[in-house]
Amino acid sequence: MLNVVEFNNIKMKINFIIIAVIFIGFSSFTEQITPKTTYKKVVAKTKVQNSEGLRLFQQNCYPCHSVITKSHAEIIAPPMIAVKRRYMMQYSTKDAFVKAVVAYASDPKAENALMIGAVNKFKAMPKQPFKKEDLRKIATYIYENKIETPVWFEDHFQQNHKNGQGMGMNKKQNK
Repeated sequence: MLNVVEFNNIKMKINFIIIAVIFIGFSSFTEQITPKTTYKKVVAKTKVQNSEGLRLFQQNCYPCHSVITKSHAEIIAPPMIAVKRRYMMQYSTKDAFVKAVVAYASDPKAENALMIGAVNKFKAMPKQPFKKEDLRKIATYIYENKIETPVWFEDHFQQNHKNGQGMGMNKKQNK
């Protein structure tokens, strides 16, 4: 049988746990939604492979290839889901996909671009001082994981990219 002191200690511990749970619960409701928290939520929802690749991807790609824009009119570069889809059409194996993404991101030139429509709209990606190893991690992450999609993207893709082809595919093939 418990004495009064032991009973009070147990009661205090239970109360502490309840208060802590309530505090944590209320804290989560006051979280501001920012790109960083949005990405954290996406990561929490899906199994992520290559967490270093994810970190580099968020840090280096999302500033331009944003997923939080409200419409196609707001973007400054194609969403990464569009990049992934296009590269997957051309390069079905992981090795080929990673090599192609690394090659373009290392030396982005309009004449080497797969996404001609995106280059016509946004110009070629500006050359960045990326390390090749970081690009490999990013490209591997993109290949191996589900990429977050802007809410407007599927409608835009269905309306503007018949048969899964981008707006510039036929132009590149006819050159």
